[in-house]
Amino acid sequence: MDLEKHLLRKVGEAIHRFRMVREGDRIAVGVSGGKDSVTLLEALLLLQKRAPINFSLCAFTVEQGKFLSPIGPIGEYIRSLGVEWTYHTDNPSLRLIDEQPDHGCDLCSRFRRRAVYQIARGLGANVIAFGHTADDFCESLFRNILYTGRMSALPPVTNSRKGDFRIIRPLVYVTEEVTRAWAESKVAPVIPCGCSQKTGTVRRGIRETIAEWEAERPHLRENILKAMGNIKHDRLLDTRFLDPDAAGDDEEADGAATELVQVL
Repeated sequence: MDLEKHLLRKVGEAIHRFRMVREGDRIAVGVSGGKDSVTLLEALLLLQKRAPINFSLCAFTVEQGKFLSPIGPIGEYIRSLGVEWTYHTDNPSLRLIDEQPDHGCDLCSRFRRRAVYQIARGLGANVIAFGHTADDFCESLFRNILYTGRMSALPPVTNSRKGDFRIIRPLVYVTEEVTRAWAESKVAPVIPCGCSQKTGTVRRGIRETIAEWEAERPHLRENILKAMGNIKHDRLLDTRFLDPDAAGDDEEADGAATELVQVL
């Protein structure tokens, strides 16, 4: 597989489908220290040279006290690519670690989001790009189904609550196998976060389960992503989308029920 061609095709597909990047955008790329965000930054740099529109890039890293080694090599690598890099220490997050060492991901994420908006505003950016991959999208779908009772996942593009930033996730169609291979091919520094090393978490459990399923059913993640973009509202249980008096063809439902019985 031509790694660069594959990566740019997948990122380009996402950007085009969801209108992620537009003329004159200034995009602040959140670089966490991991392989995914570094891959995202480099993919956007390559597309910047080929795109029919003009946009600018900068990068930032938020220090929340959870990196397992010094972050300096990441900054050096980003600057070697000709990209402006901002390193921001979020003191409220550091106090959170001291005061509530067992705090959950949601609270940490809330602190990080506040810091990200502050940084992006200072950089004059109107777009914030995160390196969530296809694996993250699939995982978030199952996490919401199993633990919140909602059929939802990460949005590929959305706006901040006040509408001052567009938030994009251009790696929605890119798997972690690809980002791992890309980072290794570029010998990019990877600085792990302590959270990523935790075992027994809900996130890790779901990810491992999906990996086990895909070992027996190739292209499983691809099909999950397709399903998220191919929703049949009248085949679900949300009454907002159901008309009990409407005429319809129940053949599809009967076929699915028959298949289920055969499996059982």
